[in-house]
Amino acid sequence: MKRATTRAMRLDAPGTSLRLEEAPLAPLRPHEVLIEVGACGVCRTDLHLLDGELPQAVSPVTPGHEIVGRVVDAGAAVERFGNGDRVGVPWLASACGDCHYCTAGLENLCERAQFTGCTVDGGFARHAIADSRFCLELPDRYDDAHAAPLLCAGLIGYRAYRAAGEGANLGLYGFGAAAHLLAQVAHAEGRRVFALTRPGDLDAQRFARELGAAWAGGSDETPPEPLDAAIIFAPVGALVPAALAAVRKGGRVVCAGIHMSDIPAFPYSLLWGERTVCSVANLTREDGREFMRVAARVDLRPAIEPFALEDANEALGRLRRGELRGAAVLLPTLASR
Repeated sequence: MKRATTRAMRLDAPGTSLRLEEAPLAPLRPHEVLIEVGACGVCRTDLHLLDGELPQAVSPVTPGHEIVGRVVDAGAAVERFGNGDRVGVPWLASACGDCHYCTAGLENLCERAQFTGCTVDGGFARHAIADSRFCLELPDRYDDAHAAPLLCAGLIGYRAYRAAGEGANLGLYGFGAAAHLLAQVAHAEGRRVFALTRPGDLDAQRFARELGAAWAGGSDETPPEPLDAAIIFAPVGALVPAALAAVRKGGRVVCAGIHMSDIPAFPYSLLWGERTVCSVANLTREDGREFMRVAARVDLRPAIEPFALEDANEALGRLRRGELRGAAVLLPTLASR
């Protein structure tokens, strides 16, 4: 199947809204597949892209890095997938395979990595092209719309979860798409989740308790018990000292976002006691395979709100204003509102 163009929501330049237009599709390279998009999740990283906060981004570009679809054409060297196969396309579009980071098993840090919907066109479209070697198989138990958030909210959340260690009390700062999935994983594994939402967001706090959180309150509150670790999903640097104050000695604070506002100065006493602060960056293919095994085993219930492709700007606005419960998902076959 050969196509030269596809309908896509394109970002012409940071600071502008997405526009629906006919976007070019390059001829397939040997390892690439052409995918008919069934669903594409909307992620906070897409907001950072629109706001010009990702210096590596190119423009114009088609955003979207939580892509679920079916292969409709394949390059000559594609081995893992054939026409009709369902695949997931995550944030990491490719890595060089040769640099210090790649050879050390840290392809997420590759200096020549490409990123879906950021440095190469993504899935806010009817069709997308992806390197088959970086595509993921998806558990059958999730339909396209519910599988889409697993590909970034789930994957990055899970990498942060592993970085947080094995402590019993886990704090989640920001309760959006990533946290609502991770809370279910942590609860299923017997950990106690403490959800810290936007101050006054009682709906998000109820939602967290519905998903098994032991406690939910505002990020301006102190959890009722010391935390063994905290993961910060909200892009707010001021939450770092707040989380340090909430974790016990030896605890860890993990910053899970690709962009965060500046971290304010804080007293050394918050860090003392062998507390640590770290970040997670991107993901590896092994992260993807491991998390999909977890998602096949644990009956995750992704909360989604579907939008037509043409309504991507509305979905992004709802996300920016904190009006979503779970994740927005674009469905190219859905009629516009």
